[in-house]
Amino acid sequence: MEFTDSEYHINITVVFDNKRHRSDLIAGWGFSCLVQLPDKLIMFDTGSDGEALLHNMSLLGIAPEKVNDIILSHFHFDHIGGLPYILKNNRNVTLYMPSSFPRELKQYATDNGIKFEEINAITEIYDGVFLTGELGEYLREQAFVVRTARGLVVITGCAHPGIVNIAKYVTEVIGDHIHLLLGGFHLLEETASQINHIADNLLELGVEKVAPCHCSGEIAREVLSERYTNNYIDCATGTTISI
Repeated sequence: MEFTDSEYHINITVVFDNKRHRSDLIAGWGFSCLVQLPDKLIMFDTGSDGEALLHNMSLLGIAPEKVNDIILSHFHFDHIGGLPYILKNNRNVTLYMPSSFPRELKQYATDNGIKFEEINAITEIYDGVFLTGELGEYLREQAFVVRTARGLVVITGCAHPGIVNIAKYVTEVIGDHIHLLLGGFHLLEETASQINHIADNLLELGVEKVAPCHCSGEIAREVLSERYTNNYIDCATGTTISI
């Protein structure tokens, strides 16, 4: 499988997470971030609280009507709950969802005149911008990947298929190393020993930087910050990263 070699300078802004970096922002269980490409603004997931999401976006200077595309990682409310609030302000978007999403959500998009695409396998939606397609067996989930001059940036919703599995898949299929792995790592129930083993695997895969948030858990934050030292990013609502 061949893909384009386009590379981007991007800005990532976390607009919804369990934690916050500013007292005027609202934290809540869930995740959403915005990725600014040179000519596109892409939202990945929409958090669980649409009013809080719009509040945070307003304070961070991001207008919902500027969003071009919305990517949904998986069908859990803490990742899709804010969707109606964004669509109320902006119907001129393309919605990318895993093929396994319920028929009702697809019908909701159709009824409201929202363009949507169902993603099953890895798909290059723009040059150098990818969706992994559905990964995992029990709970299907997709991740979002952008090729930059420093390597791949991979953003996960909850990483239900396994954060190492996702990183390995992206590295092998796209054929480049991961510069930054950001999002929910789904490690809340893992022990420090287990997370150290996961860190070993990520480092062996060549993952340069990590920014765990949402469902990653405090133990994972502590272990990964110790293992990655200066390449660990403290990620929460209000985090901005330029690459």
